[in-house]
Amino acid sequence: MTAATTTTWRERLASPLTWHYAGFAVLLVAVIALAARFALDWAAISSHTHDTILDRQIQLHTLKAETEPLRGLDQRLVTTKDQIKTFYDTRIPANYSTIATQIGNLEIASGVRHTHLQYAQRPPVNNLSEIVLDAGITGQYPQIVKFINSLERSKIFFDITGMGFTGQQGGMVNLRLQVSTWLRPADAAASGLPQAKEPGAMPDANQPAAAPAAQEGQPQ
Repeated sequence: MTAATTTTWRERLASPLTWHYAGFAVLLVAVIALAARFALDWAAISSHTHDTILDRQIQLHTLKAETEPLRGLDQRLVTTKDQIKTFYDTRIPANYSTIATQIGNLEIASGVRHTHLQYAQRPPVNNLSEIVLDAGITGQYPQIVKFINSLERSKIFFDITGMGFTGQQGGMVNLRLQVSTWLRPADAAASGLPQAKEPGAMPDANQPAAAPAAQEGQPQ
């Protein structure tokens, strides 16, 4: 390197313009670095914000799905209460004699006859007392079918809980039948019916049955 070249570099280094260029370059690098860092941070924040919003949306949809069955619950409760009241008023008999009369009417209409007929009551549950009817009926097969269908379609609520054929002679069929219906506790207590021994158990078929006339004369 010659003396002239050395002098030229010294003059350039000593020149304020050179230092301005150097400072500008340093600032430019710093700005680029800060911009890159800002862009990375912004991307991270945006991604986190998006994930947070997505998570909140999922939680919102989950809450909506969980609370959907509760919407209109107050109105459904009112409707259910009205339906229960209607059921009690139209399907639960007023007294024991209503049950006995209906069974008698269905026997006559279907053409069957009973060979034994016993009633019993169970302790009250949920403001109703179950009345258990154990019956032996006989008739031709179409008459038996008609009687059973009539029971199921009766305005009084009858629930057939047990059924079994006990024999057949000629064209006559013998059927053992257990049916439940319900009374309000006060009406059941006033009926004077005996207490059932075991829930769900049929009385002994060989046990002597009460005479129909005596049954119809039970206290009401």
